[in-house]
Amino acid sequence: MFIQNLQYKLHKLNTAQIITLSFAGVIFVGGLILWLPFCTAAGQTTSFSDAMFTATTCVCVTGLVTVTTATHWSLIGKLVILLLIQIGGIGLIALASIIFISLNKKISLKNRRMIQESYNLEQMSGLVTVVRKVVLCVFAAEGIGAVGYAFCFVPELGLVKGLGQAVFTAVSAFCNAGIDLLGENSLADYVTNPLVNVTTMGLIIASGLGFNVWWDLGERIKLVFQKKLSPRRLFRTLRLQSKLVLTTTGILLLGGTICILLFEYKNPDTLGSLSFGQKLMAAAFQSVTTRTAGFFTVDQGALTSGSVIICLFLMLVGGSPMGTAGGVKTTTLAVLVMSIIANLRGKKDVEVYGRKIRSSYIRSAQVVVGMAVSVLLISVLGIFAVMPEAPFVDVLYELTSAVGTVGLSRGLTAALNTPAKWIVIFTMYLGRIGPLTLGAAVVSRAQKRTKDVHLAEENIMIG
Repeated sequence: MFIQNLQYKLHKLNTAQIITLSFAGVIFVGGLILWLPFCTAAGQTTSFSDAMFTATTCVCVTGLVTVTTATHWSLIGKLVILLLIQIGGIGLIALASIIFISLNKKISLKNRRMIQESYNLEQMSGLVTVVRKVVLCVFAAEGIGAVGYAFCFVPELGLVKGLGQAVFTAVSAFCNAGIDLLGENSLADYVTNPLVNVTTMGLIIASGLGFNVWWDLGERIKLVFQKKLSPRRLFRTLRLQSKLVLTTTGILLLGGTICILLFEYKNPDTLGSLSFGQKLMAAAFQSVTTRTAGFFTVDQGALTSGSVIICLFLMLVGGSPMGTAGGVKTTTLAVLVMSIIANLRGKKDVEVYGRKIRSSYIRSAQVVVGMAVSVLLISVLGIFAVMPEAPFVDVLYELTSAVGTVGLSRGLTAALNTPAKWIVIFTMYLGRIGPLTLGAAVVSRAQKRTKDVHLAEENIMIG
């Protein structure tokens, strides 16, 4: 009877609610597994809060850690962490769909709707093909990244350990997790290594663009090689989604690199001791990694105030839709900026690249940003309630990193008390599933009960 009632209640849930609960379920199960003694290295102990924190940061592909991954966890624990990162990167719904496909099981209409919503797709047709392409792209990119890392790690660490490090880092980088087995310094020892820097940045940027942009670019490049399309017209023929993603990503990465280079150029604790080429590479890496990756090659606690502000903005924006990155997304930022420009010019419609943006998209962008900022504000206040002596900048940096599922920290994570850990856990969870998905899950039933009532309008003063 209980099982039947549970099945009935689950059947009544909408797609947003199922996605929300699915992530929570995987986090809970993963946390329980990591809490078991065999997942912890000899001489180490794992508290329940640390186990749940680690599971959350893996599934939410954030990268904030309360314990050192390289030394605290056993081999089994590290494998569990790798699996949770992969689940979080691919997406739980896509993974479940692949299992169904492998077993020759039909995917129900409700499951198709979940796939559609989890990847922000407009159409329901061809979803199985989309899932297959996503998984293929993920493993192909991670494989290429692992080969790149292997050229560095194998000579340094040996064949077995080097390959393991290469695979783990590649999966973590592409899934934007930012978790590594190198110790507390992340990739700081490789700040001058072009191979590690380029491989990591390539994986982060590729995953942050979104799979639909990949496919759109791939189709156009194929036409160029077939001489059916002029290279000069390649960008013009792209879909609006791809144009917005590529333009916004380029501006953010280039702008972030230039600003960080200027602010940190003479800072002896970050870029000051490097050559110009190394400074440029380190600045570019910092700009890229703030797009929800979590790796670092320079000390985050030593950044100047200007760089901190730039990083806060980049972390909040994050990557692009249908990718592994978090944040409010590049398209959300682009839509809001275009909306502001249109209003300042007195235009009724928001136009970009010769196309009109739907008003529903503008409202969605406003909701996403509003809820993200609200979650950030509440989380910051919560941390100060349980840790009143914590530095403001460190708290803001930590929580922005959690909301954007970035994983960068100025050293506060290791000093969090138990209540603060649970606040950060909740923040990472909300940042991963997305404010819009959570909002839809919470208010869906209320919307069903709302009658179609048209009220009288009245003017108010703005500004």
